[in-house]
Amino acid sequence: MPPSQPQSGYGYQQQPQGAPAAGGGGGGYNMHPNFGGFMNDPTAQMGFQVGKSAVMAGQEYMEQNFGRLVSVSALKHYFNVSNSYVVNKLYIVLFPWWHRPWSRQQRLSNNGQDGYFLPPREDTNSPDMYIPMMALVTYILLKTLLAGLRGAFDPELLATTFFTSVFVLLLEIGIIKLGTLLLNISSTSQIFDLVAYSGYKFVGVIISLLLSELLGHLGVGGRWASWVIFLYCFSANAFFLLRSLRYVLLPDQNGQGVGGGAAGYTVARSQRNRRTQFLFVYSYVVQFGFMLWLSKV
Repeated sequence: MPPSQPQSGYGYQQQPQGAPAAGGGGGGYNMHPNFGGFMNDPTAQMGFQVGKSAVMAGQEYMEQNFGRLVSVSALKHYFNVSNSYVVNKLYIVLFPWWHRPWSRQQRLSNNGQDGYFLPPREDTNSPDMYIPMMALVTYILLKTLLAGLRGAFDPELLATTFFTSVFVLLLEIGIIKLGTLLLNISSTSQIFDLVAYSGYKFVGVIISLLLSELLGHLGVGGRWASWVIFLYCFSANAFFLLRSLRYVLLPDQNGQGVGGGAAGYTVARSQRNRRTQFLFVYSYVVQFGFMLWLSKV
């Protein structure tokens, strides 16, 4: 009879002990005890332990090598920011003309002799990595969004924009390091300072792209308005770098020459002229080319 088959199947002795006594979904529920048996198998447990050990070993290896290449404690210094710092820093980057002073603040260590720079949270003139990182991510997303609004979206545009931005940063840092090497500038600034100052340009590029696109949709100004916005953002970034990097690339070396203060002043004066020219070229000429390149849609 037809009812006898479900009864005999339900009473089959090879069913796992954990099988439910209720009917209805019994046929589909039989897979779960088998999966649980696999999870409890000693061989499977050994495999999971080996995999877990391999993951932990790989994580430990990455942490050790990352610590060799990058000082984690130094990197945390550049992310020690506050909301007020971010707002004030953005204002300085976009409107640097009225900011005073530009020198970074220092604090003496416990021995009362060695000093260290204050973190961005406590010093507005301190460079940070938070704003450049967020500006870089925003620039990549904005560039892709604008391309999509024009009907030219391509998934590869995200990767292309990212690698272009990183290439610009690396090339710019290379130019600075080459200039400091040729001009014999012995600066105590870390590489993170140069990365931070190089990344602030993305703030001006974002503002330029946004306002130009907005005015274009409103039909106001035309191409000349976009150029006015770009030139202002470029000028603000160039002036910001000129005043900020003065304390990084142009350390005061008066009195370090051979033969006393007069000789030291003569050497420092001749070198300072070349260093000032390099800083001007970097802040205005180099930045103009990079910002114009990044602002192309």
